[in-house]
Amino acid sequence: MPAATDRPAPEDTTARLGLLFDTHHQRLYRLARRLSGSTEDARDVVQETFLRAARSPGSLPEGAPNQEAWLVRVLINICRDRWRRIAVQRNNAWVTASPPESERSDPEPALIAKAVVQHALALLPPRRRAILVMYELEGLQIPAIAKLLGVTPVTVRWHLSIGRREMAKAVESGGIR
Repeated sequence: MPAATDRPAPEDTTARLGLLFDTHHQRLYRLARRLSGSTEDARDVVQETFLRAARSPGSLPEGAPNQEAWLVRVLINICRDRWRRIAVQRNNAWVTASPPESERSDPEPALIAKAVVQHALALLPPRRRAILVMYELEGLQIPAIAKLLGVTPVTVRWHLSIGRREMAKAVESGGIR
Protein backbone atom coordinates (compact mmCIF):
# COMPACT_ATOMS: atom_id res chain seq x y z
CA MET A 1 0.00 0.00 0.00
CA PRO A 2 1.51 3.38 -0.96
CA ALA A 3 2.31 5.86 1.77
CA ALA A 4 0.00 8.83 2.18
CA THR A 5 1.36 12.17 1.10
CA ASP A 6 0.65 15.64 2.40
CA ARG A 7 -0.34 16.79 -1.08
CA PRO A 8 -4.14 16.86 -1.65
CA ALA A 9 -5.58 14.68 -4.37
CA PRO A 10 -6.23 16.47 -7.70
CA GLU A 11 -9.98 15.94 -7.26
CA ASP A 12 -9.83 17.64 -3.84
CA THR A 13 -7.94 20.60 -5.27
CA THR A 14 -10.37 20.94 -8.18
CA ALA A 15 -13.37 20.79 -5.85
CA ARG A 16 -11.77 23.30 -3.49
CA LEU A 17 -11.05 25.74 -6.34
CA GLY A 18 -14.55 25.28 -7.71
CA LEU A 19 -16.08 26.06 -4.34
CA LEU A 20 -13.74 29.02 -3.96
CA PHE A 21 -14.85 30.36 -7.34
CA ASP A 22 -18.55 29.84 -6.62
CA THR A 23 -18.22 31.57 -3.27
CA HIS A 24 -16.12 34.61 -4.23
CA HIS A 25 -16.21 35.33 -7.97
CA GLN A 26 -19.14 37.78 -7.92
CA ARG A 27 -17.68 39.93 -5.17
CA LEU A 28 -14.26 39.88 -6.80
CA TYR A 29 -15.80 40.84 -10.13
CA ARG A 30 -17.59 43.83 -8.58
CA LEU A 31 -14.33 44.98 -7.00
CA ALA A 32 -12.38 44.42 -10.22
CA ARG A 33 -15.02 46.28 -12.23
CA ARG A 34 -14.64 49.30 -10.01
CA LEU A 35 -10.86 49.16 -10.13
CA SER A 36 -10.54 48.55 -13.87
CA GLY A 37 -11.64 50.49 -16.89
CA SER A 38 -13.99 47.99 -18.47
CA THR A 39 -15.97 44.82 -17.97
CA GLU A 40 -13.48 42.91 -20.11
CA ASP A 41 -10.56 44.07 -17.97
CA ALA A 42 -12.48 43.13 -14.84
CA ARG A 43 -13.17 39.65 -16.17
CA ASP A 44 -9.51 39.25 -17.09
CA VAL A 45 -8.39 40.33 -13.62
CA VAL A 46 -10.78 37.91 -11.90
CA GLN A 47 -9.72 35.12 -14.23
CA GLU A 48 -6.05 35.81 -13.53
CA THR A 49 -6.79 35.82 -9.78
CA PHE A 50 -8.30 32.35 -9.93
CA LEU A 51 -5.57 31.13 -12.28
CA ARG A 52 -3.00 32.12 -9.67
CA ALA A 53 -4.99 30.23 -7.05
CA ALA A 54 -5.10 27.19 -9.34
CA ARG A 55 -1.37 27.37 -10.02
CA SER A 56 -0.51 27.32 -6.33
CA PRO A 57 -3.40 25.78 -4.39
CA GLY A 58 -1.09 25.12 -1.46
CA SER A 59 -0.72 28.86 -0.85
CA LEU A 60 -4.45 29.28 -0.25
CA PRO A 61 -5.14 29.72 3.45
CA GLU A 62 -7.78 27.69 5.25
CA GLY A 63 -11.11 29.26 6.13
CA ALA A 64 -13.43 31.41 4.01
CA PRO A 65 -12.44 34.82 5.48
CA ASN A 66 -8.74 34.10 5.01
CA GLN A 67 -9.33 32.83 1.49
CA GLU A 68 -11.32 35.92 0.57
CA ALA A 69 -8.59 38.18 1.97
CA TRP A 70 -5.97 36.26 -0.02
CA LEU A 71 -8.01 36.53 -3.22
CA VAL A 72 -8.61 40.28 -2.73
CA ARG A 73 -4.88 40.87 -2.19
CA VAL A 74 -4.05 38.87 -5.33
CA LEU A 75 -6.67 40.78 -7.33
CA ILE A 76 -5.37 44.15 -6.12
CA ASN A 77 -1.80 43.13 -6.91
CA ILE A 78 -2.84 42.13 -10.42
CA CYS A 79 -4.59 45.49 -10.86
CA ARG A 80 -1.53 47.28 -9.50
CA ASP A 81 0.71 45.45 -11.99
CA ARG A 82 -1.62 46.41 -14.84
CA TRP A 83 -1.69 50.07 -13.74
CA ARG A 84 2.10 50.14 -13.61
CA ARG A 85 2.33 48.61 -17.08
CA ILE A 86 -0.10 51.19 -18.45
CA ALA A 87 1.79 54.01 -16.75
CA VAL A 88 5.04 52.86 -18.29
CA GLN A 89 3.44 52.53 -21.72
CA ARG A 90 2.07 56.04 -21.49
CA ASN A 91 5.25 57.37 -19.89
CA ASN A 92 3.07 58.70 -17.10
CA ALA A 93 1.44 61.13 -19.53
CA TRP A 94 -2.17 60.87 -18.37
CA VAL A 95 -4.86 62.18 -20.62
CA THR A 96 -6.57 65.21 -19.09
CA ALA A 97 -10.00 64.71 -17.66
CA SER A 98 -11.53 67.52 -19.69
CA PRO A 99 -13.62 66.08 -22.48
CA PRO A 100 -12.84 67.06 -26.08
CA GLU A 101 -14.39 70.27 -27.39
CA SER A 102 -17.01 68.29 -29.33
CA GLU A 103 -18.27 66.62 -26.13
CA ARG A 104 -18.53 69.77 -24.00
CA SER A 105 -21.95 70.55 -25.39
CA ASP A 106 -23.14 67.07 -24.38
CA PRO A 107 -26.17 67.45 -22.11
CA GLU A 108 -25.08 64.43 -20.05
CA PRO A 109 -23.18 65.96 -17.12
CA ALA A 110 -23.19 62.59 -15.40
CA LEU A 111 -20.88 61.17 -18.08
CA ILE A 112 -18.48 64.04 -17.63
CA ALA A 113 -18.55 63.67 -13.86
CA LYS A 114 -17.89 59.95 -14.19
CA ALA A 115 -14.90 60.60 -16.46
CA VAL A 116 -13.46 63.12 -14.02
CA VAL A 117 -13.89 60.76 -11.07
CA GLN A 118 -12.33 57.86 -13.00
CA HIS A 119 -9.41 60.10 -13.94
CA ALA A 120 -9.02 61.24 -10.34
CA LEU A 121 -9.05 57.61 -9.17
CA ALA A 122 -6.44 56.73 -11.78
CA LEU A 123 -4.11 59.35 -10.30
CA LEU A 124 -4.15 57.76 -6.85
CA PRO A 125 -1.55 55.22 -5.77
CA PRO A 126 -2.91 51.65 -6.17
CA ARG A 127 -3.42 50.86 -2.48
CA ARG A 128 -5.16 54.18 -1.81
CA ARG A 129 -7.37 53.68 -4.87
CA ALA A 130 -8.31 50.18 -3.73
CA ILE A 131 -9.14 51.38 -0.22
CA LEU A 132 -11.31 54.23 -1.51
CA VAL A 133 -13.14 51.91 -3.89
CA MET A 134 -13.75 49.29 -1.21
CA TYR A 135 -14.95 51.86 1.33
CA GLU A 136 -16.88 54.34 -0.79
CA LEU A 137 -18.20 52.12 -3.57
CA GLU A 138 -18.26 48.62 -2.10
CA GLY A 139 -19.43 49.82 1.30
CA LEU A 140 -16.92 47.78 3.29
CA GLN A 141 -16.11 48.89 6.83
CA ILE A 142 -12.61 49.96 7.85
CA PRO A 143 -11.82 46.83 9.93
CA ALA A 144 -12.89 44.58 7.04
CA ILE A 145 -10.69 46.48 4.57
CA ALA A 146 -7.77 46.33 7.00
CA LYS A 147 -8.16 42.58 7.36
CA LEU A 148 -8.49 42.03 3.59
CA LEU A 149 -5.36 44.05 2.85
CA GLY A 150 -3.35 42.88 5.85
CA VAL A 151 -2.89 46.40 7.25
CA THR A 152 -4.05 48.16 10.41
CA PRO A 153 -7.31 50.11 10.58
CA VAL A 154 -5.26 53.25 11.23
CA THR A 155 -3.53 52.76 7.89
CA VAL A 156 -6.89 52.37 6.16
CA ARG A 157 -8.18 55.59 7.78
CA TRP A 158 -5.01 57.41 6.76
CA HIS A 159 -5.36 56.27 3.14
CA LEU A 160 -9.03 57.31 3.15
CA SER A 161 -8.21 60.76 4.49
CA ILE A 162 -5.34 61.42 2.10
CA GLY A 163 -7.20 59.79 -0.81
CA ARG A 164 -10.26 61.97 -0.33
CA ARG A 165 -8.10 65.11 -0.32
CA GLU A 166 -6.25 63.99 -3.44
CA MET A 167 -9.55 63.13 -5.15
CA ALA A 168 -10.98 66.56 -4.30
CA LYS A 169 -7.93 68.30 -5.79
CA ALA A 170 -8.04 66.16 -8.92
CA VAL A 171 -11.79 66.66 -9.39
CA GLU A 172 -11.43 70.41 -8.85
CA SER A 173 -8.68 70.63 -11.43
CA GLY A 174 -10.75 68.42 -13.75
CA GLY A 175 -13.24 71.20 -14.34
CA ILE A 176 -16.18 70.10 -12.18
CA ARG A 177 -17.12 72.56 -9.48
